[in-house]
Amino acid sequence: MRLLSANLTLAHKKLRSAFFLFLWIHSRGSWCCVTGAVVTGATDGIGKSYAEELARRGFAMMLISRSQEKLDDVARSIEEQFKVETRTIAVDFGKTDIYSKIEEGLAGLEIGVLVNNVGVSYPYPEYYLHIPDLDNFITNMINVNMTSVCQMTRLVLPRMCERSKGVILNISSASGMYPLPLLTVYSATKAFVDFFSRGLQEEYRRQGILIQSVLPFFVVTKMTRIKKPTLDKPTPERYVAAELTTVGLQSQTNGYFPHAVMGWVTTKLVPTSIVIFLGATMNRLQRTGYLQRRKLREQKNGQSLKTE
Repeated sequence: MRLLSANLTLAHKKLRSAFFLFLWIHSRGSWCCVTGAVVTGATDGIGKSYAEELARRGFAMMLISRSQEKLDDVARSIEEQFKVETRTIAVDFGKTDIYSKIEEGLAGLEIGVLVNNVGVSYPYPEYYLHIPDLDNFITNMINVNMTSVCQMTRLVLPRMCERSKGVILNISSASGMYPLPLLTVYSATKAFVDFFSRGLQEEYRRQGILIQSVLPFFVVTKMTRIKKPTLDKPTPERYVAAELTTVGLQSQTNGYFPHAVMGWVTTKLVPTSIVIFLGATMNRLQRTGYLQRRKLREQKNGQSLKTE
């Protein structure tokens, strides 16, 4: 048993080493000892963990997110910990007029890695026509989850193709592996990210570009509102460390072994109709619980106002 554990540990280290050697060879110019990595949605959760892990390996970082204050905090932390140059661009990916500013900020940088991580989900599971402010909700989700991936790839991919070197990691979601009722728009946008990534990988793999679709299940982040990590719900740091070992080995990945098992079960063993039914049932329960809690809060607030 100890021998098996030692072998697994050694294999894991070899995979990690292979990944970073791959990045060095695949993403860095022949005469350039430092190259850049760009991470969108870099101030929290998975995006922040990607930024920290890439900085740990010596990549100069470009962090892109909405809040300049949060960007400054993360940039300062990365520079202090990992001693790499770190720049920031503050933009709202819910808008479409931001890409000239991003292009200007990226000008002249040798970008070896792009992590398209920025994303937005529902505040709570809801039926399509009951989503508050549906018109703006649709526009914002498409801009953040889909347009950002296409536009950031448009900005970074040409220089990668010129050098025949580059890695693009597009963070999709297990919700994009099959329809997820009551999170339907989110699920559909993440399915787009997966299809977009796999299509582009076939288009550009012969030019030395690696484009990976990453489909995590639940991770401990603000978006999921999960606070306590478990075996199947890892911290962002644990998830990213595991996911990076798949780069260069898989063009589509769940990124983390327990998630890979869950992905295999839900796509290979269980009929899609059952997965959709179970997902809808789970989300209906979450919707009911959320609305009940909101109603109680509103009642308490109303009573508090009357007392005052």
